[in-house]
Amino acid sequence: MLQFPANIAAAAGVNFAAIMPEVILSVIAMALLLVNVFIKSEQKAYLGYLSLAGIILTFVTVISGWGTAQSGFNNSVLQDNFALFFKGTFLVSAFLTILITDQYLKREECNWGEIYPLILFATVGMMLMASGTDLMTIFLGLEVLSVSLYVLAGFNRANLKSNEAGLKYFLLGAFSTGFLLYGMALTYGATGTTRVAAIASYISQNGMVLSNPMLLAGMLLMAVGFSFKIAAAPFHMWTPDVYEGAPTPMTAFMSVGPKAAGFAAFLRVFIVAFPAMKADWSELLWVLAVLTMTVGNITALYQTNIKRMLAYSSIAHAGYVLVGFTAGNAVGTAGVLFYMLSYAFMNIGAFAIIVLVGRKGEDNNNVSDYAGFGFKHPVLGMCMSIFLFSLAGIPPAAGFIGKFYLFSGAIQAGYVWLAIIGVLNSAASVYYYLRVMVFMYMKDPTEEFDWLQVSPSLALCLLLSVAGVLIPGILPGSLLDLAQKALLM
Repeated sequence: MLQFPANIAAAAGVNFAAIMPEVILSVIAMALLLVNVFIKSEQKAYLGYLSLAGIILTFVTVISGWGTAQSGFNNSVLQDNFALFFKGTFLVSAFLTILITDQYLKREECNWGEIYPLILFATVGMMLMASGTDLMTIFLGLEVLSVSLYVLAGFNRANLKSNEAGLKYFLLGAFSTGFLLYGMALTYGATGTTRVAAIASYISQNGMVLSNPMLLAGMLLMAVGFSFKIAAAPFHMWTPDVYEGAPTPMTAFMSVGPKAAGFAAFLRVFIVAFPAMKADWSELLWVLAVLTMTVGNITALYQTNIKRMLAYSSIAHAGYVLVGFTAGNAVGTAGVLFYMLSYAFMNIGAFAIIVLVGRKGEDNNNVSDYAGFGFKHPVLGMCMSIFLFSLAGIPPAAGFIGKFYLFSGAIQAGYVWLAIIGVLNSAASVYYYLRVMVFMYMKDPTEEFDWLQVSPSLALCLLLSVAGVLIPGILPGSLLDLAQKALLM
């Protein structure tokens, strides 16, 4: 008899409205798994269309929740503007990825319908990471994301490089997850709670815990785990091989969505749970940012394979975002949100061109294979140039505005040298981006590119990506306003 009030209280704390986007996307993904069993192989493209419809429905749910925070499951999840902004970024990444997936699958003759539910399940994991306010919820989201990505990286079973990518990502991912979970365990041991806000409250009420080596070790180990997910140096070693070997659409997806999810969880845990230790983690992030930018850009200079070049570029961009994170102020954090959404458009757009230029077996991925591409296909060459200019941070693209706010936040916080190093790294990156354009426009064509066919879905991806790069670059006010309304502080 005495159990009933407790059960009623537990039920009252559920509040499915706090995870409604995740519920909708999960139901659609499970429905797609069932549909996949009953349709023929030549009809698998319909699963992609259904996935796109599901993402649009989920996106509408995300938009409708803006400005109204929802807490559920005894405050272990919080759907606030911060979570909703990142959920929108994840959905955009998944939408653009699915648009470029069908043409690739048909070319590689691996048109298995399971890929679409896996993308949706990975997106669900990302959304849980963004809205999790309990370390266990964040870990649950991370595992849902990671297991899906392990399969997606090795999805092209006939390709040995794809098999290698899936195995490497699985082994190193499992290893890094151990660091993250051990850090969470030590933090729980030091504070007695896994709730992010409760950790901050315990530290503020018990100042002596700041001298507890268990708490510091827990924070450092969690930083290592998150650094692996965002591909920050020196925890980036998996990135080039996995990005090169994975199917190109999945490389595009992994370089954007999981990176944004890692930053979402990283930001919430460190800004909300450890504000009293900001002096400690700011120094750590300062070093990580410099190391990540420098290693990514210097190594990218020597790459001849365009997928590996963009892999090291992705590492460098994680360093730029860490600059805004290190600043820890409103300008820097808003820059992080703005940049992650802009990066989704510019990076997936570039990979869409790589899908087009590529041949069966992932051939034609060297930079030299793009010789004369800009003359043979002027519109596609212009699109690729726009994406590369944005990645390099050249105005009027969104990449320039994003870097401006990231570095401005660092300067306002007093990290002037960090901003200077960031600018110098961004300038160095121009070389390897322009090298692709030199081949596209200043080298004689070695191919006729007669195999190249632009499907309607891929054309839509390019159109959306170009708009997502140029509109925020020319008129950044609206997106920056949304980013500022989504701050945790």
